[in-house]
Amino acid sequence: QATAEVFMPLSHPPGASQFDFGEARAIYRDGEIKVMFCVMSLPYSDAFFCQAFPRECTETFQEGHVRAFEFFGGVPKRISYDNSKVAVARIVGKRGKTPTREFLRLQSHYLHDHHFCLVRRPNEKGHTENLVKYARRNFMVPVPEFDDFEEFNRRLAADCRKDLERKLRGQADTKGKLLEDDRQAMLSIPEERFEARRIKTGKVNTLSLARFDRNDYSVPTEHAHRKVVLVGSIDRVRIIADDRVIAEHVRDWEKENVHYDPIHYLALLERKPNGLDFGKPFEAWDLPDVFDILRRRLENESGGEGRREFIKILRLLEKHKLSDLTHAIGRALEIGAMTVDVVQVLLQEGRESPAKLFRLDGRPHLQDHSIPEPSISQYGDLVQRQEDPS
Repeated sequence: QATAEVFMPLSHPPGASQFDFGEARAIYRDGEIKVMFCVMSLPYSDAFFCQAFPRECTETFQEGHVRAFEFFGGVPKRISYDNSKVAVARIVGKRGKTPTREFLRLQSHYLHDHHFCLVRRPNEKGHTENLVKYARRNFMVPVPEFDDFEEFNRRLAADCRKDLERKLRGQADTKGKLLEDDRQAMLSIPEERFEARRIKTGKVNTLSLARFDRNDYSVPTEHAHRKVVLVGSIDRVRIIADDRVIAEHVRDWEKENVHYDPIHYLALLERKPNGLDFGKPFEAWDLPDVFDILRRRLENESGGEGRREFIKILRLLEKHKLSDLTHAIGRALEIGAMTVDVVQVLLQEGRESPAKLFRLDGRPHLQDHSIPEPSISQYGDLVQRQEDPS
């Protein structure tokens, strides 16, 4: 008792906040996993917001802030953090001194102040530490089961909203009422929404794959062996070359998986047509039945040339939607004209804009003009001159 540490009660003005991550167990798609959930709390009102993610990393750290600010309806003027590698690039003494580049990007967008706690001193942000435990005990017991993180996060947001109805011991009003005082002291949310993402550079390999966060994603084969920029957000991975997006995939939070887009390999397939049956990108490509019918008819009529014609038709997916091409192939099968040129014409069917009727209403400067009727006799004179060269 004589050596146990005693802590100083701290004052928490409106508009101040604390942020931290915790972990919990969950059943995700029938398998047990560890989820990381972030908590941002407002010590003055005791309001807090919680969201779960597959991991704690730059993009989930940023996305947690964006969603919390939107939930509270403002940006806290000052936020306390621990010294995680996501936020702190260098520690001097016992406290974070140099924020990371992505932390500064977040801070420069919302203009809030930051405070990094002393190393191994969680009591400096004890309010959010306690609410991390509260969220785990109340929102994640029993072990939650879900198939989609966004669905689970909507449930967590609803739980946090319901928690605002609670009234704490010693407080005159509910958390929701006290939150109004916090909002009055907060900064306004910028009109332009912050993009939570992480950027890295990479090189496309010989299989036309680029790696991001331990998974491989395909790009068009014309970009093989080139350097690219990969941008990972919560749900998407975009791959950029020459200042334009060349590929976009759904984000995979597992590891060592490969994600192919068959369309990326169609140009290579035209040079290597046998890859249509043996190429990895086409193994799980589920196309409508009309594609299979078209291929069988073309190959029965022309053999290898029919397969090449079919691949040329597949390449139309590089510029057209699958639904549009499916409809065009169906029409081509009906009329018995199964060439890429015919399918291209059918794709344009119905796309031309109808001619608009030109009206003089509202154009008084044109209404005074008159066009004389043509004289048919003049045409007769021209015909007579042509028959009589002399």
